[in-house]
Amino acid sequence: MKMSTRNIALIGIFAAVYYVSSLISPYVPAVGLPDLKIQLEALMASVFGFVLGPYLGALAAFLGAFVTWILPPGSMSPFGAPFLLSPPINALVVGLIFYRRWKPAFALFGLLIVAFLFLPPSQPITEHYYVPAAVLWDKIIALLLIIPSVKFSHRLSNPKYLPLLFFLISFIGNQADNMWGADIFAVPIVYEVIFGIPDVSVVRFLFTVSPFIYPAIRFVQAILATIIVVPLMRALKDTPWTLSEKSIIETNG
Repeated sequence: MKMSTRNIALIGIFAAVYYVSSLISPYVPAVGLPDLKIQLEALMASVFGFVLGPYLGALAAFLGAFVTWILPPGSMSPFGAPFLLSPPINALVVGLIFYRRWKPAFALFGLLIVAFLFLPPSQPITEHYYVPAAVLWDKIIALLLIIPSVKFSHRLSNPKYLPLLFFLISFIGNQADNMWGADIFAVPIVYEVIFGIPDVSVVRFLFTVSPFIYPAIRFVQAILATIIVVPLMRALKDTPWTLSEKSIIETNG
């Protein structure tokens, strides 16, 4: 990735779009954690991955999330700091899949899933197997969706089915975002020091009390990202705004 003046400008522009969207988008309070807010503008990271590619998109998403955290309404809340990497992971995974590098995306997402098995809320796993079961079932589905999304991309590139392809990849990216959030919240220094939860059994309860709410939120985010990205990609096609690499919807010819 060449960091040209143009690329720096694109990162700055899209980061600004991220911040502005944070001012107008609603948020959803995390179940049992009123101080933690699920910001719906994080779905913009998927759009960044499609338009800018994995690396520029991830940088723009991180800068946008960082600025949003620093400035009002974020105001450097300690509760949001551990999750600053969630949007860039979303953009990175989306960009890698869309621009024909799905194997690193699969490996990264898979590593995030496996990591949760070794964190305190899951241990010992023979006793607390229900925790990773509640947290990971939808992430595993999203991970496996990478393969058919890529395998059938030539069919889904038909304008009639293209929104479905964008939705699938957006859903995968948002679930990778969520997986990082689950991993980092399961780290003792985060749930004990930042959130003030000394008892890991409370953390286990928070992970298992709402196994279907968060997937539903990611589903909605993917729909909204698709609504934005379909006309946007058409409008920006063959312009300097998009990554000049072949995507999975383009032929090899």
